[in-house]
Amino acid sequence: METTEKSGSKAVNQYAVPVLITGATGNVGRELINTLSGQGVRFRAMVRSRTDAKFFSQLPGGDAVLGDFNDPASLAQALQGIRKAFLLTPSSKQAEVQQLHFVEQAQQAGVQHIVKLSQLAADVHSPVRFLRYHAIVEQAIQQSGMAFTFLRPNLFMQGLLGFRQSIAEQGEFFAAIGEARISMIDVRDIAAVAAVVLTQAGHEGNVYTLTGPQALSHTDVADQLTTALGHPVQFVDIPPAVMRAELTKAGFPDWQADGLIEDYAHYARGEAALVSPSVQEVTGKPPRSFAQFAQDYAPIFG
Repeated sequence: METTEKSGSKAVNQYAVPVLITGATGNVGRELINTLSGQGVRFRAMVRSRTDAKFFSQLPGGDAVLGDFNDPASLAQALQGIRKAFLLTPSSKQAEVQQLHFVEQAQQAGVQHIVKLSQLAADVHSPVRFLRYHAIVEQAIQQSGMAFTFLRPNLFMQGLLGFRQSIAEQGEFFAAIGEARISMIDVRDIAAVAAVVLTQAGHEGNVYTLTGPQALSHTDVADQLTTALGHPVQFVDIPPAVMRAELTKAGFPDWQADGLIEDYAHYARGEAALVSPSVQEVTGKPPRSFAQFAQDYAPIFG
């Protein structure tokens, strides 16, 4: 059951509650760490490379530890002294197993609260493999006895950056979605919600569906990119088989290509068009519009 009540309770002592951030080098993780560091919140980033560890350790409030989701001993070390943990793994075929291992280690380490980045419409009975695995991990967290908060964002606006070359060079981007609408969200807003949940009491046991302020078709997205970039951008609808072939050509492994096709079938059925008030209710600020995203990222699209 989704709860979207804003907590009116005061923030816990930010300096006395260490939080662990996994997935620190990804889009959401980096934004979350920038937010926490800017607020003076102590955090520990779990990373795999010494270069990343050095970078995060130099940020205000920052600490870093080398850790690997496939290495229980390194997870145990990363979780020492941690009360709250943000759970996010890189997209991989092993993500479900890795997250379940993390939950087990967190429980043994005495972690009090896990904030998991999940996905909109997570369901163990979903035809979409990614939604099934998120739901399985959510169940494991609930059964662990630890407090939890699940963040279920919709499609990331920043995902369109994967099309920046074709948008810049051809003025086009492609997907198997038709005119279905999606309430895409900016990762900066996901990070803002996560920062509040990690630093304030009152969000335990809540499930937040996170969306942007409106549901747009990919044609609408193309129109707004046209305005922001100053040159024509067109969306081209393609059949799922063609999209899968293009993903394979681009180097996506079979499991990921198949999973993305399932995701886009979910979108095409109109199952990701709802608009949720959770970002506003948790952070006190409205989520960014796609028009704002396009304007902010225009230099990257070219």
